[in-house]
Formats: sequence, C-alpha cells, structure tokens
Amino acid sequence: MGGTKALPARAPLRWALGFSLLVVTVLAMMAGGARAASLAEIFAYDAAAPLDVRFGTLRHPAKGVTARDISFIGAGGHRVTGELIEPDQVKGRLRSRTAGVLFVHWLGEAKTTNHTEFDGDAAKLAVHGVTSLLVDAMWADPKWFDTMGKDAASDYRRTVGQVVELRRALDLLTARPGVDPTRIAYVGHDFGAMMGQLLAGVDSRPKVFVFMAGTATLPEWYLLGKKSPDKAGYEAALAPLDLLPGLARSKAKGFFFQFSARDEYIPNERGLMVFNAAPTPKEAHVYDAGHDLDVPAAHAERVAWLLKMLT
Repeated sequence: MGGTKALPARAPLRWALGFSLLVVTVLAMMAGGARAASLAEIFAYDAAAPLDVRFGTLRHPAKGVTARDISFIGAGGHRVTGELIEPDQVKGRLRSRTAGVLFVHWLGEAKTTNHTEFDGDAAKLAVHGVTSLLVDAMWADPKWFDTMGKDAASDYRRTVGQVVELRRALDLLTARPGVDPTRIAYVGHDFGAMMGQLLAGVDSRPKVFVFMAGTATLPEWYLLGKKSPDKAGYEAALAPLDLLPGLARSKAKGFFFQFSARDEYIPNERGLMVFNAAPTPKEAHVYDAGHDLDVPAAHAERVAWLLKMLT
C-alpha cells in the first residue's frame, strides 16, 4: 500500500448497531428501453430545495473556536442533525476566507457512532481557520444495522438517500459565509468512507478525501453476520452502487487512506482493492490500532494532511 505494510486478514465479526429510513426514487428507464443509470442520475437531487437550517446554542470548545448544533433538511424531508465547528466570527461572518471539511462518522462504539467522533479533529482545524460540518448518518440510529440485508430495494433506496444527504450537507457547507467552495474536503470512517467513495464519483466539490477503514463493497457489510436467502441476487441489485468504480471516477486532487494493522473487519486484500481503485495522487498509512483508528498518530496525521492540502 504505497510502501506501507499490508493489513492482516481477519475474520469478520458481527456489528449490532444502527438504522434510519431514507427514501429516494431513482429512475433508470429512458426512451428506447431500460439501461443502467449513471451515477449522476442515481444521485440527482433538487439543489434549490430549501435547507431550512436551524442552529443551536453557541459554544466555545477552544480559544478562537465556536461550535453549535445544526440541522437541515436532507433527503425526502428527513431532518439531518449534526454540528458546525468553525473559527470565531466578526459580525456574523468568518474572519477570513476559510476551507471547509465535511466529516462523516463510523458505525462502532455507541458513544462515537455519531458526529461527535470528529469533534477533536474539527476543533484543531478551526484553530487554523477551517470550518467543519459534522453530520449524523443513518447508521447513528441504534437499530439501523439489524434492518439492513433483508430487502435489497430498500437498502438501495436508503443508500442513495444517504449520499443525497451528504450532497445537501455540502450545499450547506459551501454556502456558509466566508467558506471558500474551492477548498473543500471530505473525511469518512467505516461506512462514512464507503459513502464517500460513492460521493467522490458524482460530486466534484470535495477536492481532497480522507478515507478511514472502509471496505470495497456495500453488500459485504450490509450482510455481515447475516444469512441471505439470495446473496447473489442481493449483490446484483446493489451493483449500480459499486463503490470502486465510483471512486475511480473521481477528479479530486488527493486521497489519504488510513488503515489499521489490527482491523477486525477488513482483510488485507479488501483494503488494497480500495486503495488501488483511487486515482492519484494518493497515500496510505497503517496504524497500530483497531478498526476505530482512535490513536494519536491517526488523528495528528489526518489533521496535518488536511491542513497541508487546504490551507
């Protein structure tokens, strides 16, 4: 992996977390008969629809940094919750033009299976003049994972809806007063990384991506620890959402991959497949950590790379 040591193969374990329902209708029928829909068609949405942004109480997690809860309308009227962390403002505007980062959390420990996983990173970035939007994804709901893998059509719709919500989050971030829309990054962990692979193939606004401990296909995790009566049919139904072709289409200017040397879920070859699918320039680091990647080196190198690429 770009000169780093390879990941050891590990037996997958079952996760017991999360669900939320999103519904988006995807049209793949065109004049002259059915055909495979393009990513642009699959993830199309009304960018002019009101976001109805609502803010919570202003907080100061560090000197020169402000934070507040935020919510906005995502896919199909669903309200997305999260947090906005940014440099202090003057008269309602940022002090100077700032880069922006969209953070999307993992599915793991209950305490951090939400936007707060990245609070520390976002605060450190804000000290250097970077605005961050941290959102709660559908897997923040504790019942979500147990509902996946049962109905391919439903899982397809929910996945599309989640990516659309991330595009709506980018709408909010890039419209924030003072944020430079040409300096946007995406950071995703676990399922957050996988949704980011799809986003990378359809949305050109993020110029750089950080992907943490993601795997190569959606079905291998949607079906993790579950028995499917028709695994082949399920995989075929989700084939239009193949992660690696989406990632390979990206025109981003840089990719930073973070993997763990003691990952419970990602065999060596799966991590390599993800890394190899990404366009160049790219780099990967492997840490002495578990799937959570919650070690000081991973946090520090992630923040440093973002600052190098964005500021």
